[in-house]
Amino acid sequence: MTTEKVDVLVIGAGPAGTVAASIIHQAGYTVRIVEKLKFPRFVIGESLLPRSMEALEEAKFIDAIKEKGFQEKFGAKFVKGNAVCDFTFKEQHTQGWTWTWQVTRADFDKTLADTVEKMGVPVSYETTVTDIKFNGSDSVTTVEDLQGNKHEIAAKFIVDGSGYGRVIPRLFNMERTSNLQPRKALFAHTADVRRSMADEPNRITAVVHKPGVWIWIIPFSTGVTSVGFVGDPSFFAEYPGTPEEQYRAMLEAEPYTRERFRGVEMVFEPRILESWSATTDKFYGDGFVLTGNVTEFLDPIFSSGVTLACVSAQTAAKLVIRKLKGEPVDWEKEYMEPTMQGVNTFRSYVMAWYEGTLDTIFFSTDQDPAIKNQICSVLAGYVWDETNLYVKNHDTALKRLARTIELTQILKQE
Repeated sequence: MTTEKVDVLVIGAGPAGTVAASIIHQAGYTVRIVEKLKFPRFVIGESLLPRSMEALEEAKFIDAIKEKGFQEKFGAKFVKGNAVCDFTFKEQHTQGWTWTWQVTRADFDKTLADTVEKMGVPVSYETTVTDIKFNGSDSVTTVEDLQGNKHEIAAKFIVDGSGYGRVIPRLFNMERTSNLQPRKALFAHTADVRRSMADEPNRITAVVHKPGVWIWIIPFSTGVTSVGFVGDPSFFAEYPGTPEEQYRAMLEAEPYTRERFRGVEMVFEPRILESWSATTDKFYGDGFVLTGNVTEFLDPIFSSGVTLACVSAQTAAKLVIRKLKGEPVDWEKEYMEPTMQGVNTFRSYVMAWYEGTLDTIFFSTDQDPAIKNQICSVLAGYVWDETNLYVKNHDTALKRLARTIELTQILKQE
């Protein structure tokens, strides 16, 4: 069996893996990416957040992404019946990027992988990791291609950006159950022939269909729109038939989608994703670091997945570079704690969304502009800015605000 030697092995060619690979490569180290699937391949997570742009910029991906002509995104809109709450990223508390993109992930991820490959980082597709042996921080990884050929990759460090594959957590029994309730999504890409500027394409729309059930509407620059229903599995059991029959019946049942998507042509048959929330007890070890969805995947609401992937990879890459230089790295304080800060902030908002707390806040009739700007910063992905009360006290501030709004409404009615 042949053995290849590199400084860093990156597992996974998605946003986390390619951002990390690019930054480490730019520092002068040899990097190899192995990816289990063939690109392009479909994955959800199509609406990016402005904070991810900082990581994509450092990885030198921005120009390549711009050339693809993806739909620019300037905000997020929430709809419940006749009530609308519209967030514009220019009106946020945190200084930073005020726009991003809505992307077909198959094209987006392939663009990142092709770009990092052009930089000089080899990418091996349809290559599966079958074993990893650590000797201190050094490792030997066995990989296998589609033809059954095996070879070894000796590395000084491993970055695991394998997403749902969760390679290192599964190999070393590190997976843990998330504290989020299991949910299900039924979604498709549709030929959005009735799109109008009343439903502007330059933002994601989240529609509250019923308590605990919501719809994402993500328009792309191609005229195709991604539409998905998310909720408790019991909701989907209310609709009999094939996934397409269920999907069309759901579109018909929601006034906001009924006319626009009635009889719409689908780019692909509706697909199902469920029980996606997962976590692990530690995001690093002697010789490896976990990035992106390998650390924890929360929920499609608030589009946190790609942002957490890009930012965790950006942070991890810089620490790996320091480690390779022989500098001390406190992985707990410099990686685990800030990564969990972002995850936990988003988690509070996810839970507040499903509990109805954000309903009270988003659709109140008398919103405080300063508070709305602070919440907008979270929706833009700036979940590490602790000058923002709704980041620093994410676990309590939303509930206090909702209680204040409810009390004010009661007093007005008296």
